[in-house]
Amino acid sequence: MRKVTYSMNCSLDGYIVGPDGGFNWTAPDKEVFRFWIDDIRQVGVHLLGRRLYETMLYWETAEQETSLDDAEREWVALWNPLPKVVFSTTLKTVQGRARLASGSVAEEIERLRSEPGEGDIAIGGATLAAEAAAAGLIDEYQVVVYPVLVGGGTPYFPRQERRVDLELVETRTFGSGVVHLRHRVKR
Repeated sequence: MRKVTYSMNCSLDGYIVGPDGGFNWTAPDKEVFRFWIDDIRQVGVHLLGRRLYETMLYWETAEQETSLDDAEREWVALWNPLPKVVFSTTLKTVQGRARLASGSVAEEIERLRSEPGEGDIAIGGATLAAEAAAAGLIDEYQVVVYPVLVGGGTPYFPRQERRVDLELVETRTFGSGVVHLRHRVKR
């Protein structure tokens, strides 16, 4: 069965965006960007909330830009053909290989798990991930922690009174001080 992985960048104090809605502190250096390129190779479908989808729209047409470096071109070549499911109550259409979700996150994950397919089911977006976590559907949490305190904003982890035991699977420290942590949910 395909595993569901929640992956996002976050600040050391646990936020994916700061109180002003900004996340410019997550601009990856070449080493971290290479990590995300290698990581996306393991993904078979990506579930996104509306805000993350709108942020990632840049890559749908980025190939037309002449200023992209080789790594950015490689990302575009991997990201654009990747199937994406967007969860939104306000969007009427989506672009590229994306489709609007026709059911709840639980229904979509169960449907995707039952279909033949390779690669993980990735979730991006804290609100969407919180819904999947509440339903017990996340198998792994992957967080890339930036050495910055932003003091508030949207938290990486949902604020719910529910204990989830995790097993550390992998860590990596980048030269910039960014740390990658991957934990598997103990079942």
